[in-house]
Order: sequence, then structure tokens, then C-alpha cells
Amino acid sequence: MKPILIITLTIATTFSSCKKDDVNTPKNDITSQINDFPKEPLSTDEIESLKWMREEEKLAHDVYIMLYHKWGVTIFNNIAISEQTHTDAILTLLNKYELKDPVGNNAVGVFNDTTFQNLYLQLINQGNTSVLDGYKVGANIEDLDIYDLNSWISKVDNKDIKFVYQNLTKGSRNHLRSFYSQIISSGGTYTAQFISQTEFDAKINSSKETGSW
Repeated sequence: MKPILIITLTIATTFSSCKKDDVNTPKNDITSQINDFPKEPLSTDEIESLKWMREEEKLAHDVYIMLYHKWGVTIFNNIAISEQTHTDAILTLLNKYELKDPVGNNAVGVFNDTTFQNLYLQLINQGNTSVLDGYKVGANIEDLDIYDLNSWISKVDNKDIKFVYQNLTKGSRNHLRSFYSQIISSGGTYTAQFISQTEFDAKINSSKETGSW
């Protein structure tokens, strides 16, 4: 069964700068690291996870780039760049295993899976309400991303896939910290929607994780 993908946002401006996670590592270096792992047989869960996460990471990128165009706040652009690195890493795995890419040449905001298409429209509508709501949308996306990645990591054993998912999860933890910081500084609140509140609190109260891929 696919991880639950139902968003429930509690909708309750400040300039923000957020360092670009992952982008200090050149794309070809990430590709080389992924391809250095052995090519192993794929399980059904591994195939499903790659297709799912390819579109989920695109979702994050597309929402953030549109919110950047709406609000002009740096955090959205910087994290969108990081999300592009994430979805490109999944594409590297799809190419390595000769799997069809569910994204293809789809433009920003266009998804093959209707679940992601509907979710994109919902998030954009919510994020366009105010910049604070945009930050909450960001926190919700990263909350969901961590939940889904944790779920998939428990079901996969190929070393290259685990390597990518673990790096994506680290990036999402940092993104969650960044969005939460902006929510609080803007006078808002956010509670966990997907991961447990205990896990959420532990993440936002810990330091930003450093180191590239």
C-alpha cells in the first residue's frame, strides 16, 4: 500500500535565508556515488518507492518554486534547488535500473499521478494565502517527506537506494528545521501531521546536519 498522502494543514513576512542543502555537491559527483554501488535485483517495493519518490520530490520542488515566485522569499528558492537535486538523484536510480521515469518532460505543476496533481493544487492554494501559510506548507511537505522516506527505507535493501533515501531524509530534516524557524519567527505554530510529535520535536530541537552526499 502506498504511504498515506492526505494533507491536513492548520492554517493559522519575514525575509529568510536558508543555505542550499545538497547543492555544494556537483550533480555528476552524486551520480558517480550512486553508480558506484552494485546494481542489485529490485523488489516490488523498491520499484514502487522509486516511482513514488520521484514525483514526491518533484512536488516539493514545484511547490517551492511557485511560492518563491509568489512571495520572493529566499528560503523557497534555496530549498527548491535542493529538491531538484533530490529528484535528480531518484532519476539517476531509475536510469540505472532502466525503469520508466514517471516525470518525463512534465512541466512545473504537472504530475502523472492524480494524487500528486491534486495535492499540488491544494498546497499552492494554501501557500498563496500568506507567506506564513507558505512556510506551513513547506513544513508539511517536509513532514510528509520524512514520513514516506522512513517508510520506504524500512522496505528496501539495495545499497544505492538506501544511500539516496538516507541523504534525502537528512535534507528533509534540515528543510523542516528551516521552515519551522520561519513559522515561529513569523508568530505562527505548527504541529506534526505525519511523523510523531515526539520525533518532530526531537528534529526541530537538534542542530542542522552538515556534510554533503
